[in-house]
Order: sequence, then structure tokens, then C-alpha cells
Amino acid sequence: MKMKSVASLALVAALSAALVVPASATAIGPHAARCENGEASVIVNVSGFRARTGTIRVQLYASNQRTYLERRQWLVRVDLPVSRAGDMPICVPVTSAGRYLVSVRHDVNGNGDSDRSDGGGFSGNPNVSVLDMVFRRKPNLNRISFNVDNAPVRVNVVLNYVNGTRFEPVNRS
Repeated sequence: MKMKSVASLALVAALSAALVVPASATAIGPHAARCENGEASVIVNVSGFRARTGTIRVQLYASNQRTYLERRQWLVRVDLPVSRAGDMPICVPVTSAGRYLVSVRHDVNGNGDSDRSDGGGFSGNPNVSVLDMVFRRKPNLNRISFNVDNAPVRVNVVLNYVNGTRFEPVNRS
């Protein structure tokens, strides 16, 4: 009986980690009206900024084994300057119901290049190592994908930054 309870708790924890919940906060960005009007979209709630400088880039991909996270294979891209405080709930439009994923990049100095100081993350907040980045290993597609129907959904992405030999959130101990 105890083992069954532990398994149930593990299942609840796993489902909570990948939670996509209905959107409720005011979205920002060029497509914000779409989210506010209740149309098919994703509110990517970006948190965990190391610095309040530079730009944030959110890219939406189809959940497709061949094309996810490949160069120029994104469906929608939204670039915004980093806000002065708080999380950034960025609205990304979706043309039809389906399974998607998002990648987020914080270009800390705003130069458009990938630098060691830049941060990033994915829907589902998978663990990514520096070696994964060096060898261009992608996170598991099932772990980072989510469903969008005909209404906005919220996806939380916590930014990670290089810290020594690790790639992790700023406030991790």
C-alpha cells in the first residue's frame, strides 16, 4: 500500500512539473490582443532573469521529431526588450489547435549573438547541461511539448544561465 501511495505522489509531482494551465494574467507583446480575446495562443510566462537588460526571444515550434528546435523551423518568433521587473507573460499566437513547444533565449547584452552570459529555457523546464548545449543535444520532445486547443494556455519557462560547468536557474542553491 505504501508503494502505491509513493507511486501516486510521484505521478502527481511529474504532472505538476509539466503543468499547462489556463491563461489569466495580462499578456504582453505584439500579439497580446489575441491572448486577451481568448483565441488559440500561448502565454509564455518567462521568469528567473539574471539581469534586466537585453532582449527576450520566444520561438514556437510544432511538436515534430524532425524539425523541433532546428534552425529556421520555428512557426512564430516574438522578440521583446526585457521588462524592468517581474515575470514576462509573452503572448504567442497559434494558428490551429495542436501540440507545440517553446524555446526562450535571454540575450543579456542585446547584441543578437549567443554569448556565455545569455540565458535560456524551454517549455516543461527540462534539465539541460552545458554538455547538452555544446553537443547540441535536444531535450526530450515529449517532456517539452504541450497541447493548445482553441483558447490561450499558460506555459511557465524558468530561465537558466551558465554557472561554472552547470546550466541552471539563477536562484538554485
